[in-house]
Amino acid sequence: MQSDTHFRTGYVAIVGRPNVGKSTLLNSLIQQKISITSRKAQTTRYRIHGILTEQHSQIIFVDTPGFQVRYKNRMNTAMNKVVAQSMQEVDVILFVIEALRFDERDSLVLERLPKTVPVILVVNKIDRLTDKNMLLPFLDKMSRQFDFVALSPVSAAGRLQLTDLVDAIRPYLPENPPLYNADDVTDRNVRFIAAELVREKLFRLIGDEIPYSTSVIIDRFVETDKLITLYATILIDKPGQKAIIIGKNGEKMKLISSQARKEMELLFNKKVFLQVWVKVRSGWANDAHVLKQLGHE
Repeated sequence: MQSDTHFRTGYVAIVGRPNVGKSTLLNSLIQQKISITSRKAQTTRYRIHGILTEQHSQIIFVDTPGFQVRYKNRMNTAMNKVVAQSMQEVDVILFVIEALRFDERDSLVLERLPKTVPVILVVNKIDRLTDKNMLLPFLDKMSRQFDFVALSPVSAAGRLQLTDLVDAIRPYLPENPPLYNADDVTDRNVRFIAAELVREKLFRLIGDEIPYSTSVIIDRFVETDKLITLYATILIDKPGQKAIIIGKNGEKMKLISSQARKEMELLFNKKVFLQVWVKVRSGWANDAHVLKQLGHE
């Protein structure tokens, strides 16, 4: 652990509407994948801490679910509660939007930003701009929407200008010793990350044919020095979704399991035995017991 009296440590929430690249930004900032990504809205459901330790600072990034305007079930309510709590409990907020895009969904999140916490506007996906000259007028327009302490254009996927973003964050962190060891990258355990990786492959390989509320429970987890053994259940709401996930002759399920296992082995640096089942449980997203089991607050 570091002991410099001028060392800065603090929490930084990453907030924004769904699909602006919050999880990709977190993974790129800490240079390791701990938060899953897909094109499907609401992929992130939990508050996940990513830890970046440098010579004079430790930044604990808090990846949050995309804020939902419509409360459809208990799970959505729990996810919005996570976002609201995170914004009140941090030292800095990163409000993430897409370059040249700011619509009513972004505006609704902006309205909920606290006035008592420094907010940095992160304009993501600048690598996708065909006309870079449009960026400065857009930044000028956004600077009048809120009293941001800084404006930071970046590409999370391309890892462009992330050093500038970290430099913008650091002055707003309090002088504190580090809370985590220098080689820690997250507060989440292997079991949690494994479940998330299965869910990510599910979303990426099935796409819009299944609802985002589909979830994954780890039924059994055993770790030894050389092997991780995992038994996982994919929870779905309707019987018709089961055949879609399993696929013809079980091919889709085999692909989900294979891709998740390979990524786990790379991330955990161990052999992984993974077995996945699909279970129908109607109304689970409104079931308080199941939501507690899944770790929703």
